[in-house]
Amino acid sequence: MRRLALMLAGVTALGGCIDLAPTYHRPASPTPASFPTGPAYPPAPAVATAPTGWRDFFADPKLRGIIETALSNNRDLRIAVANIAAARAQYHVQRAAEFPTLGASATATYGQEPVSVVSGGAVAPGQSTVFNERLYSLGAGVTNWQLDLFGKVRDLTRAAQDQYFATRQARDAAQITLVGEVAADYLTLSSDRSLLAIARGTLQSGQASLDLTQARLNAGVASALDVEQAKTTVQQARYDVARLTTLVAQDRNALELVVGAPVADADLPDALDGEVVVLDKLPAAMSSAVLLDRPDVLQAEDVLRGANASIGAARANFFPSISLTGSGGLTSLALSTLFKGASATWSFAPTVSQTIFDFGANKGNLAYAKAERDVDVAQYEKAIQTAFREVADALAQRGTIDEQVAAQGALTEASHQSLILATARYERGADTYLNVLIAQRTYYAAQQTLVTTRLARSLNLVTLYGALGGGLDTAKGG
Repeated sequence: MRRLALMLAGVTALGGCIDLAPTYHRPASPTPASFPTGPAYPPAPAVATAPTGWRDFFADPKLRGIIETALSNNRDLRIAVANIAAARAQYHVQRAAEFPTLGASATATYGQEPVSVVSGGAVAPGQSTVFNERLYSLGAGVTNWQLDLFGKVRDLTRAAQDQYFATRQARDAAQITLVGEVAADYLTLSSDRSLLAIARGTLQSGQASLDLTQARLNAGVASALDVEQAKTTVQQARYDVARLTTLVAQDRNALELVVGAPVADADLPDALDGEVVVLDKLPAAMSSAVLLDRPDVLQAEDVLRGANASIGAARANFFPSISLTGSGGLTSLALSTLFKGASATWSFAPTVSQTIFDFGANKGNLAYAKAERDVDVAQYEKAIQTAFREVADALAQRGTIDEQVAAQGALTEASHQSLILATARYERGADTYLNVLIAQRTYYAAQQTLVTTRLARSLNLVTLYGALGGGLDTAKGG
């Protein structure tokens, strides 16, 4: 047994002496070193900072609670976690192929045969006519263990490991996407609830204006045209109330789908009047090198590493395959002598096999592995380019969105004052109802645009945060 163990240790030391896989070099980034600058973009910070966790980024406690629920219940994320477990199991299976499988056995054989058969002759007088057999054995052995002299098994293991790593990165990317989807659905629901409140307020004020105009008509100081014009505002607001009531219900359904569980009424968002996102927690990294740490980019690189290792495994197919079979143990006719030196047995049988003609199969497999590596290089570069485009587009909006919100807020206030003045002039008989109608429509549209612009600002921050690779909050377990 000691001799067998020494031989196995020796051949194990020989395995893996040759690495046929090409040396991995990360491809150069196909994007500029920095993001675009100009009037549409925010000024670059003096110091770049790393993305913070989503718990710090989202200030709304209701939204944080909903995200926590989604991380526990979302089915897509559960699928990603299950895929990690499957990839990890496959890696362990492939990893085990690098080591010999050792088996042990113990047997005891009992039998009886006629003495005449054993001795090949007649039985002497007084001699027993039967012969009792007993054979005891104890052994251990290795069967068909492939000696990885040219690194084939090791490269396959490395490829399986990189696939496992890629699956983990896919899960992280799925989590960032999930956090962004929950936030977007939450903000959209908040925005539509604000629009519904505006429509209801406009319906109420329009109805009051219609009642006043009808009373003025009855008193002979207004025309039927004024009444009909007043009705247009009421009916438009009535239509919007019905439409937005449906949208709010659908927004809640969408939120509960991505969360994977019902959302309580108390956890639903309020009207989108302020900011849901903490502005000063937004990552300020302006170097495009931050994209290399995005989970989807890391996933593409892990796939590329695995393809690189597969080339080594394909190259190893051109060389001989060496398998080892060995066993050792103890055999004796009596238990009392089983563990004595004379009962020791062992065997060692190496086998070498080499394909002579394969009609180009190995060359085809190698060419395929190289082509797959080239595809994965392109996929990796495309992942970086896509990430760069996403961040650049988000930055282009971020540079001007605050000015848009401020301008739209001023426009809304001005249109409100215009409505007040137009209404006062009409009530004093100094102006026609047409100017009131125009002022009503302008103010109503300005309120709606202000809400949608605020929504665009919040969604832009969520998009930019995810595009920069934030949202994992690994320090806090999520």
